[in-house]
Amino acid sequence: MEYWKGITDFRIEEPSAVSIGKFDGLHVGHQKLISRLWDKKQYGCSTVVFTFDVPPGSRLTGKKMQTLVTNAERCQMLEKAGIDYLIECPFVPEVASMEPEDFIEDVLVGRLNAKYIVVGTDCGFGHKRRGNCQLLQELAPKYGYEVEVVEKVQYKGRDISSTYVREEIGMGNMEFANFLLGYPYSVAGTVLHGNHIGASKLDMPTANIVPPAEKLLPPNGVYATRTFAQGRWYEGVSNIGMKPTVGGDQKGIETYLFDFYGELYGREIRVELYAYERPEMKFCSLEELKDRMHKDMEFAKSYFLQHSKMNGQRN
Repeated sequence: MEYWKGITDFRIEEPSAVSIGKFDGLHVGHQKLISRLWDKKQYGCSTVVFTFDVPPGSRLTGKKMQTLVTNAERCQMLEKAGIDYLIECPFVPEVASMEPEDFIEDVLVGRLNAKYIVVGTDCGFGHKRRGNCQLLQELAPKYGYEVEVVEKVQYKGRDISSTYVREEIGMGNMEFANFLLGYPYSVAGTVLHGNHIGASKLDMPTANIVPPAEKLLPPNGVYATRTFAQGRWYEGVSNIGMKPTVGGDQKGIETYLFDFYGELYGREIRVELYAYERPEMKFCSLEELKDRMHKDMEFAKSYFLQHSKMNGQRN
């Protein structure tokens, strides 16, 4: 996949099928758009995802919103989905001030060579987002492209959106959030040294990561998780909370991997969050903590046993 970031002089020579949008969660609604791009591959079109390299919400509010997928994660996921080009265009004045028709003529047709454009019903582009799907349809004959407007995917009457997913993650409803996403929500990071209590005093060594500051995390507490480490997946249990010994005042994830034997310091791991068990707790003794951790492990093992279809998916 060609990945263009931070430049405005991109150009695609071959005919392309383009989808424009935020793609800030890659949930099932976004996946519907991507699947429509794939349908055009058989007609010789390259597939293009066009988005802006700005945090969701910042254009309108001036505030950075924590994201469901980082730019790096989005790139990896779209490449895995078979997209040919990902363009993260900088939201610079020359682009932000474009009139909607100029955006169609210069960017979509002129630089991307779009012959097919797929958008959601709420798409917006050009100066002050005045361009919409109706304008794309009106100008299609003039510029020689085909437009498909894809209806929102809904669940029980509500549009599936990144906002919807954020709400569920914010409440710790990981199972439902994963349903809306169409894949398990995950967090990646490099394993850091902690206080080594798990290894030295509890005989339960844990892997500590501090995700990027922009990555959305669910509420502090304990979760059933699966972790990709050293080339394979391990079931386990994770605690999300403040980690002063490894990450200053940032939230971190501390994970115990079942049946893992080895060293992970300095290595990157990816933790998938499946189910919330309990909030963070303070314990009066290490023995009390150890007993609670064993109960946490039993919760996670029971969860994955009951959801046996998950077991072995990626091993």
